[in-house]
Amino acid sequence: YVAAKDFASNSLFVAEGDSDKNLYKNGLTANNVNWISGEEPKLSLECLARIRYRQPLQHCSVEEAGVKSAKIRVRFAEPQRAIAPGQSVVFYKDGEMLGGGIIAD
Repeated sequence: YVAAKDFASNSLFVAEGDSDKNLYKNGLTANNVNWISGEEPKLSLECLARIRYRQPLQHCSVEEAGVKSAKIRVRFAEPQRAIAPGQSVVFYKDGEMLGGGIIAD
């Protein structure tokens, strides 16, 4: 499995087997975030998220990635397997979808 890519050094990092520790990450950064209500909720936000179709919902916190940044930072309560740039992350609270974004890293 591809665990990471480093374009600057033209390197590809691979993991051996689907349970390799290098496939797991505690968080991600997302951009192009859209909130269903049309307004960004007050951050830091404790909610649930999923990064792949039919994945069980995972506890996380969502916060701004930096001052005046259009990105958000998501930290999971438990490490997540195979977080990949280009995939979506979708947020839920109290059984309702809040919104989502595109995983940047």
